Amino acid sequence: MANLKRKEFNPVDYGLQPLFRCKVPQSILNNLLEEFQKNDGDKDDTGCNSSSKIGIGLDSAVIPIKDTKFFLLQTCDYFYPIVDDPFMMGRITCANVVSDLFAMGVVKIDSLQILLKNSTEMNKDEINVITPLIINGFKFAASEIGCKVHISTVIENPWCTIGGVATSVCLSNEFIMPTNAQVGDVIILTKALGTQIACSVHHWIDVPDKWSKIKDIIKKEELDKLLQQAINSMSRLNMVAANLMHKYDAHSCTDVTGFGILGHAQNLVKFQTNKNLKFIIDKLPVFQNANIIAKACNMSKLEKGISPETSGGLLITMNEENAKLFCKEIETIEKEKAWIVGRVVEGSGTAELSTAPEIIQAIINS
Repeated sequence: MANLKRKEFNPVDYGLQPLFRCKVPQSILNNLLEEFQKNDGDKDDTGCNSSSKIGIGLDSAVIPIKDTKFFLLQTCDYFYPIVDDPFMMGRITCANVVSDLFAMGVVKIDSLQILLKNSTEMNKDEINVITPLIINGFKFAASEIGCKVHISTVIENPWCTIGGVATSVCLSNEFIMPTNAQVGDVIILTKALGTQIACSVHHWIDVPDKWSKIKDIIKKEELDKLLQQAINSMSRLNMVAANLMHKYDAHSCTDVTGFGILGHAQNLVKFQTNKNLKFIIDKLPVFQNANIIAKACNMSKLEKGISPETSGGLLITMNEENAKLFCKEIETIEKEKAWIVGRVVEGSGTAELSTAPEIIQAIINS
């Protein structure tokens, strides 16, 4: 067997910048993944490369099952913990994983698997406490969906990572391909923005030099409330919205996560059947005080629409009349708001933020 021992990776040794990291920007990631878009078979367009598939950046696989009328829809996602409560982290993880299927209008999930890596920095007692709490939080969210959770193994890793795999087998009328936006549609967002800002800045309370930057702008109690609003939002499933997408004839949808609202709008518009569209975002609903804190901390991404989100809302296009009814019914059922945040106009397959988007201060009730 070859000797696999390697010296510590130094980017400079490979002609890279000293601060190079493997986390890559959205545009580069999409280019790297383009290889998977190439058609390597199924010349008759009946198998995995058929037209019933979606593009890179929309996060779910849609696979026709051979010799049947069914499709396999599947998504996989994982990330690092962003809140201290392991039970809530489990709930948030599950909500984040299944959101990619909800964005396809899927309302029945057949299989959920949790992927869990415990940190080698945790001792045995910590692992024995944390692991069951994460799993139980994940299972709690799964029970809201009506799906059992499978777990095959828990492995060790330098960093704690949590994720899952969600799978559904559907007929073609049980999911919505995210490709049919039309000129005249409006754009709906079902959750407020600012989750990662809320989680990141809350830790500043215990870091004197960072806390000094914002202590005159916001009280600790307000920061606690901001974090709780973000946790409530992240743990809330997008299942009701997925159901209502069918009722109100949604034309396209994606969920808002790591690329921010504008980044995901740009992904979504690229994969529309009509290539002559532009998505314009002119409203940004944010958690109460999130934009004030972002400005104080020099976090400009929120008001630029590119701040990463965790377990964010659905970004949906449909006609304006239906959109108003959709938002009204979301509030009736969930006691939470959804917002019309933009519009679809003629263009060239791009998305943009308006010059001075309206910032909406959202209050989360759950």
